[in-house]
Amino acid sequence: MSSTLPVALVTGGSRGIGRAVVDDLARDHHVLVGGRDEAAVAAVVDGLPSAAGFVCDLTDAAAVEAAVGHVDRLDLLVHSAGIAQSGRVDETTRDLWLRILEVNVVAVADLTRLLLPRLREARSFAGRQGQVVMINSGSGFVSGPGGGAYAASKFALRALTDALREEERGQVRVTSVHPGRTDSDMQRALQAALGREYRADEHLDPRSVASTVRTAIDLPEGAMLESVSIRPVFRA
Repeated sequence: MSSTLPVALVTGGSRGIGRAVVDDLARDHHVLVGGRDEAAVAAVVDGLPSAAGFVCDLTDAAAVEAAVGHVDRLDLLVHSAGIAQSGRVDETTRDLWLRILEVNVVAVADLTRLLLPRLREARSFAGRQGQVVMINSGSGFVSGPGGGAYAASKFALRALTDALREEERGQVRVTSVHPGRTDSDMQRALQAALGREYRADEHLDPRSVASTVRTAIDLPEGAMLESVSIRPVFRA
């Protein structure tokens, strides 16, 4: 690991928004690329100037603790991993509710808890506060038919983020980014489940979300972008 570059961990870093964030941060960070698929993570790492893998299933507590044990410095934590599945409330099973909430909320809270000591130490390495960026969703503000479980997890993630921001104010900066529909494998699956035709040009480019993350982390010391929504220009 480089002793001069700030260190960023991006969960879900092998594809979609997470991959776009990884590519942007790689310009001036040592990037820990998070993911479950070791081969997919390795393929991303091999193409970056300074990077390593952070391979584990975020719902496996023991695996997460083992992976965190290898992180001796952290300046930025970007939570991009998540799952989405549509379905009416009368079709959504208890197991699916638990799975969505575990991945999108519980795993995020637990990984953050484990890494907060490193983030609080960031100033001693880089001269500025550590930062957490939560990639949330427009569904963190509003829900609709078929989106109850996913939106519930994103509402909960927003509450978690708001609490963390106030608890760590002055120590760690905390930002919530709420993208609208973004061109990704996840979005393709969601739109297919809803029976909608998919057109990539009606969706955000993941690089636009990465640029929003960059704006948040490049703010001068003493300023914090607390919450921001980014939407595609296209109007249905």
